[in-house]
Formats: sequence, C-alpha cells, structure tokens
Amino acid sequence: MFKKLAAWTTLLSLLFAITPGFTQEKPAEKKLTEAEFLAMLHFQKGKIELPNSVASLNLPENFRYLAPADAEKILVDAWGNPPGSNSLGMIFPTKVSPLSAEGWGVVITYDESGYVKDNDADSINYDDLLKDMKEQVAAASEERVKQGYGVMNLIGWAERPSYDKSTHKYYWAKEFSTGSTENSLNYNIRVLGRKGVLVLNAVAGMKQITEIKQEMKSVVAFTEFNDGNRYSDFNSNTDKVAEYGLAALVAGGVAAKLGFFGKLFAILLAAKKLIFVGLAAAAAGIAKFFKKTES
Repeated sequence: MFKKLAAWTTLLSLLFAITPGFTQEKPAEKKLTEAEFLAMLHFQKGKIELPNSVASLNLPENFRYLAPADAEKILVDAWGNPPGSNSLGMIFPTKVSPLSAEGWGVVITYDESGYVKDNDADSINYDDLLKDMKEQVAAASEERVKQGYGVMNLIGWAERPSYDKSTHKYYWAKEFSTGSTENSLNYNIRVLGRKGVLVLNAVAGMKQITEIKQEMKSVVAFTEFNDGNRYSDFNSNTDKVAEYGLAALVAGGVAAKLGFFGKLFAILLAAKKLIFVGLAAAAAGIAKFFKKTES
C-alpha cells in the first residue's frame, strides 16, 4: 500500500516543486532591508507549546521558534514559496540568519490520521524501498518536465532511516539532484503520537550535511508530544489506527493523505533549496524582496 501512497506523493511533490524565480515582486510594494524584515518577526526561545497543543518544543539556546504567521512570512516573502503552508511554525538555528545563503529552518506540521503501528520496524528493506522511490521519482519527473519545471532525481539516502522504538521517533535524510550546482539535502523527522504524526522537514544544501545531521539529532531530542497525546497513551478501544505503517512514512504516505493545498507544503518544501541553495540562487529569490542597506 505504501508504494501507491509514495507514487501519489512523489508525483505531487515533483509536479509542484518550487523553482528558481518563483517569488514575484509587487510593483507598488516598498522593499525592505533585511534588518527591517527581521525586525517584523517575533522569534521565541525556551519552552514552546505548539498551536494545536498536542506537542511542545523545549528549545536549547542554539534554536529559536517562529509562530505560524511569522513562519509564513519567511516561507513566502523571503524564500519565495507559495502561500498556505498551514504549518505549526518553524524552528531556526540561532547563529545563522534565515535570510543568509547558509540559513535553514524546520517546518513543523501535524497529521492526525491515526496511531501508526510500528510492528514493521524490523522488517523494512530500505534498499528495496529506495529503489522503488527512485523509480517513482524518475517517472514523476517526466511529468514535472512536461509542466515546465526542471528535472528532479533522487540520488539516495543522505542518512538511512533510523527508528527508535523507545521514543517512537523516526528520522532519515535524502539527497536530490535538481540540476543546480549543489544537490539538495532533505532531512525528515517523524514523531509518532497517539492520534497522529508530528512532521518536521528541513531542507539544506548537501554542503551542510555534517551540520544538519548534528543539529537535527538535537531537534529529535527536544520535540515531544504532551501528556495524553503520547504514543503510549493510545487507547485501542477508542482511538483510530492509521492505514499505513513506518515504511509508508518514509515513502511519503503521510504527505499523500494531507490534502492538496495547506499541508501539502510538507512535501513541497523538499524543493525549497532550488531557490535557496548557494548565494546566487538565494539572490534570485531574496533580491526581489529586499533592497541593499545603504552604507
């Protein structure tokens, strides 16, 4: 079943992935400096309860959080993504500006499609799964080209999937080739809960892989469901069970069930680095919104 879900997810993500120059300037709109834009945002630190109240973030000093409205400003106005992410917010490394070429962030969403059983954890063949995913990406990429977008290919695991049975946290990373000078790193975290899955997606360039791997392990550690929503709180008599298992999470099963707009952004973000990879590409998306500060 997860193969069908993955094929649908892959097709959507490739057909509608973001491409360079997507950001459109409104002619009458006053351009802001980077400092002015950042000053409009309210970064938060410490203990953060997410808007849906099912989960919390206990942020260390090296991370900060933006609520959904401010996260949307980064995603749309600065990074050039289409509006309507319907996220639960974003987290960013404190030491790097999200507007710099090295900047990156993690989009948080939640899929309340049921309790995901993890009894397939030890039986998943990730080599076979990767092979299937590559074939689906290649097929969907042909349709993507017909729609006027560039080719996107799945190169392989940047980090093989790893599932922690004690914490019910799942993470993996994929490398995509997008035709740009640097391949894209798509790092995924899934936290299993009583009624659904907390979805955290980060995208960076492959040159940042060492940093991202280290930082995302920290993200895994400080992201938790609140009491009553934890995986261990599942009640088989009353709670819904999801129609898929762990393999479908990796292949894209959750994203396929999230709907076309809104939470589809969880997979759209996989192409964000097409705008944001490297200084030249960053300029293509950001220069249209910002003016240079006068020295």
